[in-house]
Amino acid sequence: MQRAVPLLAASLLLLAAAATFPVARGHNITKILAQHPEFSTFNHYLSATHLASEINRRLTITVLAVDNAGMADLLAKHLSLLTLRNVLALHILSDYYSSRKLHQLSRGSTISSSVFQSSGHAPGTTGYINITDHRRGKVTFITEDAGGAPPAVLVKSLKEIPYNISILQISAILSSPEAEAPVAAPAPVNLTVLLAKKGCKAFADLLLARPDVLQIFEDNLDVGLTVFCPSDGAVRAFGPKYKNLTDDGKASLLLYHGVPAFYSPQLLKTNNGFFTTLATTTRNKNFHYTVRTDGDAITVKTRVVTATITSTILEQDPDAVYAINKVLQPRELFKIPEVVDADAPAPASKKSKHAAAGPEESPADQEASDNSALSLNAAGRWLTAATAATLAAAVIVLV
Repeated sequence: MQRAVPLLAASLLLLAAAATFPVARGHNITKILAQHPEFSTFNHYLSATHLASEINRRLTITVLAVDNAGMADLLAKHLSLLTLRNVLALHILSDYYSSRKLHQLSRGSTISSSVFQSSGHAPGTTGYINITDHRRGKVTFITEDAGGAPPAVLVKSLKEIPYNISILQISAILSSPEAEAPVAAPAPVNLTVLLAKKGCKAFADLLLARPDVLQIFEDNLDVGLTVFCPSDGAVRAFGPKYKNLTDDGKASLLLYHGVPAFYSPQLLKTNNGFFTTLATTTRNKNFHYTVRTDGDAITVKTRVVTATITSTILEQDPDAVYAINKVLQPRELFKIPEVVDADAPAPASKKSKHAAAGPEESPADQEASDNSALSLNAAGRWLTAATAATLAAAVIVLV
């Protein structure tokens, strides 16, 4: 027994350490740069071009920030906001580069893809950034189509969250004739007309019948909107359930099909997780769902139903519209279907995990709890494993 005491004490210490180990959190580029006033112009245009939200949604990213003087040189060219977006997108790399990593490049150089390259607006190899580690610690960045312009030089690191986001200051704006080429303004989006023409007329009619709800969708068209539109057949099949909803329930259901941010197909595939909906922001309830990649398919799961994206109706930043094969049913309005195993013993009398949400238990909170273990990083998982091993050893000694 005495031999087991030190092992048990050690295991308790490891459990305490695991409980207090930092949990991985998202980043907010706007808040980070707000701590550096000399980058206020760069920060402003990241928000104005909707690139800030794209940075925040990505799990691994490097931002090449330029100070106010460097941005003044860019703004002196009087580029449109859409063209500015392409230029600034060059400064967002789709990989994590800390200052240390830049000084340890294999063979002294590498090529990195930028958000401009992955946007679909960059022809050929434009949008790729050549990074070179020179002697005496000098690191340079230059585009594939720089056209004789000098490279930008690494100045310093502003913020690094390992393997998540790295914000580095460079000496000047990266030059690219392709990124600076004029961009035609997109035509205004008439949402209901678009839906009606693309197999979602029944859903469009539901929106037209609720002008208050339609207005919320339209108010988001200029700032960022993603719509998951159920097909006409799906809406017709769902009709009886829709008629049984209250007016507030109908409004929440319709708003549940909109997300107040732009998600391209690539972002949907790389940013799996919880999505806040228009119903969340206007009804002050959960009304979340998760988006998952299943092979080549993208699914939207509400815990009541799982819908699959069948086609892309519109992908025109800041708006995206996707056709889906089912009406999205939120847990706040519909009971979660229980899976019954005929060979299983009778369930205990305690409340089922899949019971309908009560007033004191929100579905999104429950789902977040179910997935809380996933938020621990590798070190936290190692501590848990070490604790389990220690406890097992203690048990063996006691026996």
